[in-house]
This record gives sequence, structure tokens and C-alpha cells, in this order.
Amino acid sequence: MSLTEVIEGTRKAVDADPHNAAVSFSVDNVLKPGTRTEVEVKVRDHSFTVDEPAALGGTDQAANPVEYALAALGSCQVITYQFWAAKRGIPLDSVKVTVDGDLDLHGFFGFSFNTRPGFGDVRVSVELEGPASRERYEDLKREVDEHCPVLDLFRNETPVSTKLT
Repeated sequence: MSLTEVIEGTRKAVDADPHNAAVSFSVDNVLKPGTRTEVEVKVRDHSFTVDEPAALGGTDQAANPVEYALAALGSCQVITYQFWAAKRGIPLDSVKVTVDGDLDLHGFFGFSFNTRPGFGDVRVSVELEGPASRERYEDLKREVDEHCPVLDLFRNETPVSTKLT
């Protein structure tokens, strides 16, 4: 099924019932020896490992949480470029997104309460290839930046609640 067919099918389903636009995602995270975490994507039967490098007490068996966060942003950008290029009829031969982030460990380890534990700066670099004009790709970038769900998480405060059971 093409992306334009996915978009149109989704539009029809949402037009028929706006509740069809609401989706939920859920993962379970279980600590294993050291800092390794096994992640289960609950509905779609996928799993992956998260770990820290040895310098942070891990066994370096997988990417760490902040690397996955950057990967989530980059891959969401790639996918959103594909969808919006299809939606706007913009030819796109390839998309490469590089995401870099800077984090100060003073915040994570509590060495300084004036330093946030998360990223202080995140930079996204996008390389697009295709026969369209630079102007059309600039328009596409604006659409993607406006509609990318993970970019929205990085840019805007999201309500999060935690509970201890």
C-alpha cells in the first residue's frame, strides 16, 4: 500500500469517526543485570534492549535512553518527510537525518541542582535528495517541522504523570 493510500484511508476513517484519530502506545521496561533494560512494545510484539556505556556503569550492549531519544527524533523526521512528500506530491529520492544532542551530567547525577538533567541543546540536520526545487523542499521542511510528533515532544512541554505501585 502506498503512503498516499495510507493517508487517504486514514482520512476517510477519521472523517467517518473522529475517534479513529486517537491512538495509544505502550511499552514495558524491565531492569536486567547492571543498567540493561529490556523493552517490550506491548501491542505490536516488538522488543529491544537499552543499556548504558561502561563509563556510566553499563555493559554497553545497546544504545542508551538518550541515544534512543535522538534516534526517535531522527527516525520520526525521516518518516514524516516521506508522508508529507507523498501528501504534497513532492518527489523525494532519499532522506538522511542526523541528530546531535548535548547533555550535562551534572543534572543527571545531581552534582548541580541548577543544571537540567535533559538535553541542553539538540541539533537536527536534514539532507534531502530529489528533482524538486530547493523552495519545494524548504516548504516540505516547514510542513514536517509542524507535524512531526517526536519533534513536538522535544519542543513542547508534555504532561507526564508517574505513580509508584
